[in-house]
Amino acid sequence: MKHIALRCLPALAFTALAVVTASGAAFAQDAWPTKPVRLVVPFPPGGGTDIVARAMGVKLAAQFKQPVVIDNKPGASTIIGTDAVAKAAPDGYTLLLSGSTSYTVNPALRAKLPYDPMKDLAPIAIVARTPLVLVVNGSSPWKNINELIAAAKATPKSVRYATFGSGSGPHLAGELFALAAGVQLQDVPYKGSSQSTMAVIGGEIEMGIDTVASVAPHVKSGKLRALGIVGPTRASLLPDVPTMAELKLPAATFDAWYGFAAPARTPAAVLARLQHDVMATMADPALQAQLRAQGMEPVAIGSVAFRTQMEQEISRYLALAHRAGIQPE
Repeated sequence: MKHIALRCLPALAFTALAVVTASGAAFAQDAWPTKPVRLVVPFPPGGGTDIVARAMGVKLAAQFKQPVVIDNKPGASTIIGTDAVAKAAPDGYTLLLSGSTSYTVNPALRAKLPYDPMKDLAPIAIVARTPLVLVVNGSSPWKNINELIAAAKATPKSVRYATFGSGSGPHLAGELFALAAGVQLQDVPYKGSSQSTMAVIGGEIEMGIDTVASVAPHVKSGKLRALGIVGPTRASLLPDVPTMAELKLPAATFDAWYGFAAPARTPAAVLARLQHDVMATMADPALQAQLRAQGMEPVAIGSVAFRTQMEQEISRYLALAHRAGIQPE
């Protein structure tokens, strides 16, 4: 009996330690927040990121029992707002909600960023994906992706596609598609989604890559034809359009998403509370429906998988930029 008791002691001690640690963590979490939380959005009001921030801000305020104040800090391809969070006090009262541009695209394409997302930000959760879709004019002779690829192979750079500038999401997505399909395309910069969509509809340019939310009405009206979803899963607004992976082009997948982060060195207990509350918020069916109505796909990806995705995407986009000779403006 004495021998059994001694063998059980470490387990009992471990259990007691776990209880004490959990109690301490719970106490630390309960002490936060005691004042409003600022949620920095590095885009102007009205865009996709801002829509996600405001929808979630209302829900998170109920979880925190404190106001969530949206602070739009646009500029320099999200760098201004992201850097403001990276340099903020690591106390949980300044958070970032941004797209993958801040976390993976800029770090891969810009050598002199004022912040390092892997060192200066603590990922909390990815909360939504915003699928991109490859479209052509509704009267285009190309009825499917294989016909488009055949035309592009027959005459290199004859197929032009719209971007939002060098190093933008559509530019990266277009280069990924070109590399996966073994073709040469010609990128053409436009000032934004509305201008580039009208260019495809008007026949000024052959192909566009844009968010499902932006082009779905034109696809449904017949002005545009959707050939493939560039994201990892089908889009609820265009459920019949296959993904690039389904079209045997998995290397063309470009995952555009929105994620929460805090400054690095934010206390572990506060980060745990933040992740818990964000994940709980994402389980709300009403919020999910609200995001889907905006052409977004709600998800709940925790901090560990978030960091892994950052590492993988930065590596992938670095290689892509080198192969494609992408030089950001």
